[in-house]
Amino acid sequence: MPYRCRTAAAGPPHRRRTAVVPRTTRRTTTRREGTMNQHGTTAPLTVLLADAQPAVRQGVRSMVESGGGAAVVGEAGTTGEVLAATSRHRPDVLVLDPQMDEGTGMRMISQVLRLTPETGVLVFSPLDDDKAVAAAFHAGARGYLVKRATADQIVRGIHAVGAGEAILDRVIAARLGTLIGVGPRPRSYPFPQLSDREREVLEHLAAGRSNTFIARELALASKTVSNRISGILGKLGVADRAQALVLARDAGLGHAAAAR
Repeated sequence: MPYRCRTAAAGPPHRRRTAVVPRTTRRTTTRREGTMNQHGTTAPLTVLLADAQPAVRQGVRSMVESGGGAAVVGEAGTTGEVLAATSRHRPDVLVLDPQMDEGTGMRMISQVLRLTPETGVLVFSPLDDDKAVAAAFHAGARGYLVKRATADQIVRGIHAVGAGEAILDRVIAARLGTLIGVGPRPRSYPFPQLSDREREVLEHLAAGRSNTFIARELALASKTVSNRISGILGKLGVADRAQALVLARDAGLGHAAAAR
């Protein structure tokens, strides 16, 4: 926008007119306006940096402060410092390396969110494997960036998390379909030839329960339980109850019933 010089009004005759010297036009850098935070305001985001390496914290601080729209309110290098600083500052965003303090970061995320549920956690980690990413999001993190991220990506990530959005490193995002499937898959039942009722009976049988106990537990007649067990033996191809028990336990059955 061109500099506009305002003409001075003429003064009284006895006063000397002063020449108006234009100020030197200065280059200005466009800075981010404050991101709409979880409080519904556009005040600068407050950011807490948590990393075991001071050099990393200093580097991220420089990026945040030069990016505008956010202010670093504290730094932490241990779990205790993170929890204390979070409780004191209640930051909009916590930038956290979960590998600090012997890898207790995933538990730390949950602890932070119990202290200040409004804080958005942005994980900033050297790890990009799917299990680490899934664990972070399961613990409550809103974003995950790998330490190869550029300054612009880090600043954008902080503002996104501060606005309540989720953000993911672009390399990890390319594996999103696989990531969603990360986690223990339900095991298929080892004896698919059995009916649902037969499976219930076998579970109790594997736990060493008697026919009388099984009948009472499943609200069945004793004769019905005996018939079911006979059917189970035939379908499993075993000669007696003892063989069925061993086969079922080898397949991991019996623990649920034994715990009741």
